Amino acid sequence: MPYDDHVNESARHIQAVGCAVITVSDSRTEQTDESGTLIRQLLAGAGHHIVRYAIVRDEPEQVRKLLRELGDDDACRVVLLNGGTGIAARDRTYEAVVALLEKRLDGFGELFRYLSYAEIGSGAIASRAVGGVYRGKLIFSMPGSADAVGLAMNKLIIPELAHLVWELQK
Repeated sequence: MPYDDHVNESARHIQAVGCAVITVSDSRTEQTDESGTLIRQLLAGAGHHIVRYAIVRDEPEQVRKLLRELGDDDACRVVLLNGGTGIAARDRTYEAVVALLEKRLDGFGELFRYLSYAEIGSGAIASRAVGGVYRGKLIFSMPGSADAVGLAMNKLIIPELAHLVWELQK
């Protein structure tokens, strides 16, 4: 069987997935949130819909509070965060997200860093992009740069989104 056929036929019937887009930043506004805008555009272009969009400060408790709220939202199947995944003192999104994950999708972070390395070189080691499952929702936490978001969304997330949601529903 060709690898392209790995997606179960049932997964092909999932068309629109409800997604939340969260930008974690101490300085961005809706007008300057290039990465959050890109995520929303790419999701819409792939036929998915946005159930929530927010910008929160890189304060772990604020991030965790929002993730807990989204865990109760039946319309939300996927949460896409951008920002706060580096190693600077204020980059604390990774800690906030990982503390809640019930299952990790280690392949997401590994592949993201591999693809990033091909584009930016050894600087990719500073990324703490992470994916996993929290309360039946897919969580993807990406760096805040628009280039990194485009890479993660186009190469990893969008191609597998419906399949992963289907897997969670089994």
